[in-house]
Amino acid sequence: QVQVKETGGGLVQPGGSLRLSCTTSGSMISVHVTKWYRQALGKQRELVAAIAYDSGFNYLDSVKGRFTISRDNVKDIVYLQMNNLTPEDTAVYSCNVEGAIVHGDIGTPFSSWGQGTQVIVSS
Repeated sequence: QVQVKETGGGLVQPGGSLRLSCTTSGSMISVHVTKWYRQALGKQRELVAAIAYDSGFNYLDSVKGRFTISRDNVKDIVYLQMNNLTPEDTAVYSCNVEGAIVHGDIGTPFSSWGQGTQVIVSS
C-alpha cells in the first residue's frame, strides 16, 4: 500500500512564499517520478512541476523562475518551493507519485495521489 500526503499549503500574500511537501510512505517501494499538479476553481488540473529519481525535472512555463522542485531520496519527500506567489497561483495542489512496489525481481507499477493541499494567495 502506497500513501501520499501533501502538507504546507495555506494563505499567503502576493509576493510571498510557501513550501509544499509531498511524502510517500509504504513498504518496498521504488519511486520513479513525482509530479505536482494544481487545480484552480473552475479550471482544469494542470501539471506544475515534475521530478524524476535521477533529479531530472520540468516546470509549467508560468512558474519557471519562481517555483523549485527538489527531492530527498532518503526520506522520500519531494518539495515544491514557491516564491513570488501571485493570486493566479491559488489552487489545490496535489501530488502524484509513480513507481513500483518491488517483491524480489518483480516490480508492480503504481500511481498514487494525495488528497491535496490548498494554497490561497490573497491580500
